[in-house]
Amino acid sequence: MIRPLRLEPLTREVFAPYGEVIETFGAERRMINEGTTERFHALAHADVSAGGGTAILSIFQASRRRFPVAVRMLEQHPLGSQAFYPLSDDEWLVVVGEGNDTPDPATLRCFRATGRQGVNYARGTWHHPVLVLQPQQCFLVVDREGPGSNLSERFFDPADHRLISP
Repeated sequence: MIRPLRLEPLTREVFAPYGEVIETFGAERRMINEGTTERFHALAHADVSAGGGTAILSIFQASRRRFPVAVRMLEQHPLGSQAFYPLSDDEWLVVVGEGNDTPDPATLRCFRATGRQGVNYARGTWHHPVLVLQPQQCFLVVDREGPGSNLSERFFDPADHRLISP
């Protein structure tokens, strides 16, 4: 029997061990462009320089998986952070876990993010690939390009799969 994974609201405080929450609420604000633009300053910090990497910006178009979803694996990026920010005001899910070389399924957490919240996974943070609740949802993604292997995937034993129902 696959155990359920409880959904939690995404907040800066609870997500801090895994990276940064990207949102304008509480951000430093600066007026720029002759007072016509409000800048929400330094919402997250890209950590991509390890091993000669550089920051790149991409758009990911994610498709909804069939729910309930069984969390069967996690991935990590050992050489750089990876940030996701939704380009629509639709909720989405963020799944993370703890561990060094292998994630511990007992530490899995699932956060419900609003369409005005993104995340910047810290370098080495175990996370599930993006999970959307709409048929399709696009994200602006900032991550690393460069030499070296920056992707590790670990698959769980079926007894350790966890089930997500939004």
